[in-house]
Amino acid sequence: QVQLVESGGGLVQAGGSLRLSCAASGRSFSTYAMGWFRQPPGKERELVATINWSGSSTYYGDSVKGRFTISRDNAKNTGDLQMNSLKPEDTAVYYCARSRASYGSTVRQGNAYWGQGTQVTVSS
Repeated sequence: QVQLVESGGGLVQAGGSLRLSCAASGRSFSTYAMGWFRQPPGKERELVATINWSGSSTYYGDSVKGRFTISRDNAKNTGDLQMNSLKPEDTAVYYCARSRASYGSTVRQGNAYWGQGTQVTVSS
């Protein structure tokens, strides 16, 4: 059974930075794409960033491109999301996700394991 645990959320002023971490159980993490999604209050869940199984390729949603950086450390079964130049519209619950498909390049919301989420609040 796959277990994902997010951490690092909190309250930050606009323009500040936060680093989110995702700790995954088991050795299987290294062969699966992972990503971050977020759900702002009153809005639907949206893609933030994904990284392929090896960490060699990444993808970012337009709203975070140039500000956020996704990374992973397969030896430690962890994935991080560095968030810089935060804006109030970045306020959301952030979820770590791992694809159910081996050696994938991305994460599909309908085919993934999910963490419990961590709250990020950006004040203006």
